[in-house]
Order: sequence, then structure tokens, then C-alpha cells
Amino acid sequence: MKDIKKHLKELKKKGLIFHTHDEVFGKLKNQSKEYQQAYHEEIARLNLVRQIRGLRIAKKLTQKAMAAKAQMPQSVIARIESGEHSFSLGTLSRIAHVFKKEIELV
Repeated sequence: MKDIKKHLKELKKKGLIFHTHDEVFGKLKNQSKEYQQAYHEEIARLNLVRQIRGLRIAKKLTQKAMAAKAQMPQSVIARIESGEHSFSLGTLSRIAHVFKKEIELV
């Protein structure tokens, strides 16, 4: 933690300023219900993307190896892990199968 604080101080000296998530998005909490729903759905999707990438790395699989096990092109895995693309339930199911996981809605 000290290293991070030290690094942030050095960046600040160079004129770069970092803000927390709440500093940037906290004021948006009072937006419309539609906005809030879309925001929470996007956060859930990004958390899922992080979990997928984390599982792949923990299992020491390359994107190519994971894609082969899921019977899909490596480019699909790369797009998912980039966090910039959505994916279908079918694609998610194939990925979950690679890690012997089940999709559970709570």
C-alpha cells in the first residue's frame, strides 16, 4: 500500500491527478432509475469479465487454450476480456463449462 501511495504522489508531482470511483461517479447516484439500472448492470458485467480473466490466469491458460476448450475463436475471449464487448448467455455458459462452473442467478 505504501508503494501505491508513493507512486501516486510521484504522478501527482508530474501533474497527473487520480480520483476514486465515488469521486467521479458518486454524484450520479441521484440519476434516473433507468440510469441506475444500466449502471449496475454494467458494473456486474465488468465484474464478471474480471472473474473470467482471473480464472483463466489462475488455471494458467492462454486465451487461445481457453478458447479451444470453449470451442470458440480466441478473438472472442480477447473481446470479452477487453471489457468493451458484451456476450451472450450461450458464450458465458461455454466459458463456465471450461472452469467446471455453473451460472447462477441470485
